[in-house]
Amino acid sequence: MAKDLLDKAKKSPNEKVRVIISSTGGVEAADNAYKGLGLGNASKQLAIVGAVAAELPANKVEKLQGISGLSVVPDSLVRLSGTIKSDQLWPYESGNDKLWMGDDATYKGKFPAIAIVDSGVQNRDDFNGRLVASVNLCTLPNNSAGDGRGHGTFVAGIAAGGKDGRVGAAPLAPIVSVDVMDDSGQALTSDVIAGAQWILANKAKYNIRVANFSLHSLRPSNFTTDPLDRAVEKLWFGGVTVVAAAGNYGVAGGPSGVKYAPGNDPFVITVGAVDLAGSTRNWDDAVAPWSAYGYTYDGFYKPEVAAAGRYMVGPVPSGSTIAKERADKMVGSDRIQLSGTSFAAPVVSGTAAQILARHPNWTPDQVKGALMVTARPVPQTPKAAGVGEITATRAAQIAYAPNPNLGIERYLSTAADGSVSFNALAWTDAIKSKSDLAWSDLAWSDLAWSDSNLAAMAWTDLAWSDLAWTDLAWSDLAWSDMAWTDSSIEDAAVGDTLDSSPGYVATDSELAAAAVDPALQLLVEEVPATTDTTTTVVSAPASLVP
Repeated sequence: MAKDLLDKAKKSPNEKVRVIISSTGGVEAADNAYKGLGLGNASKQLAIVGAVAAELPANKVEKLQGISGLSVVPDSLVRLSGTIKSDQLWPYESGNDKLWMGDDATYKGKFPAIAIVDSGVQNRDDFNGRLVASVNLCTLPNNSAGDGRGHGTFVAGIAAGGKDGRVGAAPLAPIVSVDVMDDSGQALTSDVIAGAQWILANKAKYNIRVANFSLHSLRPSNFTTDPLDRAVEKLWFGGVTVVAAAGNYGVAGGPSGVKYAPGNDPFVITVGAVDLAGSTRNWDDAVAPWSAYGYTYDGFYKPEVAAAGRYMVGPVPSGSTIAKERADKMVGSDRIQLSGTSFAAPVVSGTAAQILARHPNWTPDQVKGALMVTARPVPQTPKAAGVGEITATRAAQIAYAPNPNLGIERYLSTAADGSVSFNALAWTDAIKSKSDLAWSDLAWSDLAWSDSNLAAMAWTDLAWSDLAWTDLAWSDLAWSDMAWTDSSIEDAAVGDTLDSSPGYVATDSELAAAAVDPALQLLVEEVPATTDTTTTVVSAPASLVP
């Protein structure tokens, strides 16, 4: 039982609270527990995590205590964490532009769909008819059809835009719009979970292999008890690569930690935001000062990788609320300049689609490993970037990828129906008993990474720390009233001052520099797609090590 719910019951017993009731006995057991309160039917069933969501008087929460296998947490608000020839710099620094060259001839029709779990996606010419499905799962009242906020369209443009001048990371990838946000940029956690549930049910129908979550909960949590974390894990174990924004609550002078779901989940790919400093050379890059990084409450270091996320320009519906609120950031009538980890995440999501087009049988673990083992260090702020800044050319072409999640996969359980889940109880028991503190040595050993990969070797010391596993993870600080009162929308980073060259314009001199940068070059022939479906841990070929 979440402590803040019990506090709420004592302070304001008659106040209505939204909760998510989970049960180890599944959704039916959770539903029966709620019905036992005599309040009728729950508002929604969340079978993906064996839970129901409902609104009830705070004093009713206490009646659920003591029921075996039950977990009750607030259904808290979720905040947005903040778009080919392209006229922007970022596709050339990441190397995505090199991958566009072979898309039409070699990989057209082979791209998986990217699900954008956000405020919706406007069907416009940026996507060239590639918006293959849209579903509205937002239950908050202030939600317009399409994309009334504008954030989701912007995110989709970075991931998979195809209009000349503003091409995204994967301009041939189909897009699936999963609308969970209202026009103010808010969502209920249960709606985001319902979005994950919808993706899992429809992934085969639309070939959804990547899901982008440019949002985070407003409630700090442990991944072992958070239902949103469990939902994205279900996607991950079901073959969908989950990419999450780290968040824009970074602090000056040190790590902020990564406190919120889904970016705090150790399995998913969490992304920080890099400021390119106006050039295509990575030596002058720095992680943006508001980009969150550091250990989660469970001791996992985040983010794993970083990508461009500052002064990004992308498509936005002209009548959307974000266009009106940020009118001074508009570039023309239907584009806007914004900053945030929200916009670094889709760079990685689009790159993940590029990887899967070339390696269609790869697992999410292998996609994550390919991105990490080929990342370039960010010298100005190395620890804030995780392994480093992604290099799309190398990540998409690497023939073999290590499994960075190997150390915690020993805690996976397989049910009778074949579904896989994380055994949080076994993990927690192992950590509390201090019997498994060296798991990172296995995940980041020489078996997994090449000795010459300095970035990966440095990551060994960061990946997990028992020093972060302190009473703070369970303290009242993590369950403050802020979770109930903070309903603000995007982090302040989206208000970065309009740069004199919006979107860090791709000048002729910078494009020339990128054209000769050895780290960004394609091989003479692209590595053919592998049919390997295992997660065998092998070293990267020396020619592909940064």
